[in-house]
Amino acid sequence: MTDLKRIIESAWDHRELLKQAETSEAICEVVDQLDKGLIRVASMDNGQWKTHEWIKKAVILYFPIHKMELIEIGPFQFYDKIPLKTGWDKLGVRVVPHALARYGAFIAEGVVMMPSYINIGAYIDSGTMVDTWATVGSCAQIGKHCHLSGGVGIGGVLEPVQAAPVIIEDNCFLGSRCIVVEGVRVGTEAVLGANVVLTGSTKIIDVSGEKPMEYKGYVPPRSVVIPGTLPKTFPAGIYQVPCALIIGQRKASTDLKTSLNQALREFDVAV
Repeated sequence: MTDLKRIIESAWDHRELLKQAETSEAICEVVDQLDKGLIRVASMDNGQWKTHEWIKKAVILYFPIHKMELIEIGPFQFYDKIPLKTGWDKLGVRVVPHALARYGAFIAEGVVMMPSYINIGAYIDSGTMVDTWATVGSCAQIGKHCHLSGGVGIGGVLEPVQAAPVIIEDNCFLGSRCIVVEGVRVGTEAVLGANVVLTGSTKIIDVSGEKPMEYKGYVPPRSVVIPGTLPKTFPAGIYQVPCALIIGQRKASTDLKTSLNQALREFDVAV
C-alpha cells in the first residue's frame, strides 16, 4: 500500500508519469481495491473520520489513462471511460432494472438497489436500501442498514482532494427527496424527513431544548430532522432562507427499521 501511495502521489505532481506502465497499473490497482471494498476513500480512525486524499487522487487519475469506449448491453448503449459494475449474483446484491453502478464503487452483500445510480469511489455497506431514483455520488460513504428513500441525492466529491466526502453512518433513514452534499456527516441512526437539504453551510438547529443549538455540516446521532426556515435580512427586505431543524431524538422504543412516518409522528409532525 505504501508503494501504491508513493506512485500515485508522484503521478499527481508529475502528470508525465501517467505514460508509464507502473503508474497506470498502480492507479488501476487502487480502483480495483476500491471496487472490492479492500480500501475506501474515508474510514474511521480512533473515533474520527479520516479522508485518504491519495485514494481520491487515484480515482481522478483513472480518467485520463482511459479512453472513451462504447458499452453495449442489449438494446442499450453507453459511451464512457469507466465500465459498469458487474457480477451482482456473486456479490449478493439485489439489482432492480434500471439500477446502475460504476466500476470502482463498493457495494456490500445484502444491499438492494432499486432503479438508482452509484458512482465510482462510493462505499455502500451491507443491508442498505438505495431506493428508486436515488443517487450516490463519487466517494460518498453510506453505512450499514441505511434507507435512502426515493429521489435522495447524496453528493459526490473528487476535487479539491482535501474535501471530505458525504458520510451517512449506520442505520440512518433519509426521507424522499433529501439532498446531502458538500461533505456533510449524518450521525448513526439519524432520521431526515422528506425534502431536508443539507449543504456545508446549512444551519442545522436543534430546537428540542430550551435554547437552540446550532450545527453546520453535522447531524448528531439519533436526531430527527425536518426542513425549516430562518428570517434573513437582505437589501430588499427580510426573507425566509432554508435551514434544518432537529426536533428531537429517535426514541429507544423505535425499531431501527421503523418507517420515517412513524419516527416523525412520535414528535407530532404531520406527514
